[in-house]
Amino acid sequence: MALLTAVALAVPGITALSTAAHAADADLARNGGFEAGLDGWTCTAGKTVSSPVRSGSSALQATPAGSDHAQCSQSVTVQPNSEYTLTGHVRGAYVYLGASGTGTTDVSTWTQSAPDWQQLRTTFRTGASTTRVTIYTHGWYGTGAYYADDVSLVGPGASTGRPPAAPTGLTAGTVTSSSVALSWTAASGATSYAVYRDGAKVQTVSGTSATVSGLTASTSYSFQVSALNDAGESARSAAVPATTTAGTGGGSDDLPAHALVGYLHASFANGAGYTRLADVPDSWDVIDLAFGEPTSITSGDIRFTRCPVTECPNVESDAEFKAAIKAKQAAGKKVLISIGGQNGQVQLTTTAARDTFVSSVSKIIDTYGLDGLDIDFEGHSLSLNADDTDFKNPKTPVIVNLISALKTLKAKYGSTFVLSMAPETFFVQMGYQFYGTGQWGGQDPRCGAYLPVIHALRDDLTLLHVQDYNSGPIMGLDHQYHSMGGADFHIAMTDMLLTGFPVAGNAGNVFPPLRPDQIAIGMPASINAGNGYVSPAEVTKTLDCLTKRTNCGSYTTHGTWPALRGLMTWSVNWDRFAGREFQRTFDTYFG
Repeated sequence: MALLTAVALAVPGITALSTAAHAADADLARNGGFEAGLDGWTCTAGKTVSSPVRSGSSALQATPAGSDHAQCSQSVTVQPNSEYTLTGHVRGAYVYLGASGTGTTDVSTWTQSAPDWQQLRTTFRTGASTTRVTIYTHGWYGTGAYYADDVSLVGPGASTGRPPAAPTGLTAGTVTSSSVALSWTAASGATSYAVYRDGAKVQTVSGTSATVSGLTASTSYSFQVSALNDAGESARSAAVPATTTAGTGGGSDDLPAHALVGYLHASFANGAGYTRLADVPDSWDVIDLAFGEPTSITSGDIRFTRCPVTECPNVESDAEFKAAIKAKQAAGKKVLISIGGQNGQVQLTTTAARDTFVSSVSKIIDTYGLDGLDIDFEGHSLSLNADDTDFKNPKTPVIVNLISALKTLKAKYGSTFVLSMAPETFFVQMGYQFYGTGQWGGQDPRCGAYLPVIHALRDDLTLLHVQDYNSGPIMGLDHQYHSMGGADFHIAMTDMLLTGFPVAGNAGNVFPPLRPDQIAIGMPASINAGNGYVSPAEVTKTLDCLTKRTNCGSYTTHGTWPALRGLMTWSVNWDRFAGREFQRTFDTYFG
């Protein structure tokens, strides 16, 4: 009887302890029902919908496309050495639910087919030092849209504690025409710091220093920092002013405020016919001679061969060509050699190729007395090695050697040397979603591969004119996909360059904005020139939205940029073929 009594007394005690432990558990997933849109979630291709939903008024819809499996994820604060249960309701084919960064064994579960709402469930234990895990859901390549709702992570909540105190000692260090270096004193208990420029958060860093880039020359700014930990954000520090220097603007000071850039078919003829350089109208402010090409893909040896008489019967002599260059320069125009193009694959895989690139390009510039260089690397010229994940610190040889070569050329010719780039959207704006092979592997290693080159040379770069044509749909900062054929595409793509964006969705790894005077929008001159042609009315709508914030349509920009440099087109020849429509549109708009 005494034993039975002891057991009877013990059982309620055990039950009470179990109930108390269970009461300490909580649903740690933020906005698991997607009632607040995508708040708390980072999605590569997701949006909220009102139907179908399992509960409430919203659910997640995400659509895999290409090399993207449409993952949505969020980082959650947890306790070490603790058990957690992850659940979620899904619909669709091949839908996954999982957790990574557990410190033990990462877990996932999936369903091959869920024609109606189906619950997925998995459990895991955190490691001895794990304080954060990432929960996620995703679909599979090419299997169509999937849906998710009521995602929860149940387990012990972490102690919230208190946010740190505001940082002190904020000072401005080195100031250039486009950047300001900041440093401050560490705040006790802080795990990271947010940097604010004129009241807007521009980056988050783990240390006690940061360089804010993408600033406008001769402009005053105000900076503050705050301290962050799992409990929240501190008050901001006292504001520190800084004014950028006048700078050289990458050699663009003597360009007009608004410039028209065009490629001239100088080494070949096609359906547009050959146009002599002397016959290029004065409206064209920058003329890119297309193209200098390598003797082999990896040689670095660039040659510029003018179009032969057999292909271009009306081609001018070398003497006439050089005289035309001098005449254009006397009229205030810039004439550059463009390297690459569709057929000119250039891979500087070695330092020897880098040095050959510098010497051979210098020879072309000196022979013709040119004003600078345009980099039009396409195809497989640039790609990232699997371990190259930080655009600010690249290590892939073809990237590192190109940066080194361009810096050498800039230093050789000085501040008036014009440096421009014409990447495709896949190599730049697509980096908002994907960068290189990605954390799971399997992505196209070329994705976002221009970003480290642009970033390393942003203080030397005169013009960036991304080719907003021959492009697939690209996700903008509004988390919507934008397609060619109207002003919306150009507005969204340009807004990304002027606002900056997190690379591969990582809010702690932001590609800083470029100056508006560095940006020209790339468009095809006619329907014959490339996919993505837009009418003069759509060109005007694009410029109205970006420079005046009017006529924007459905896309809301993150600023107004009256100093936007202008337009680039492929090509001068195709514009002439089409009756100079593109040139007239530019002249009419900018006067």
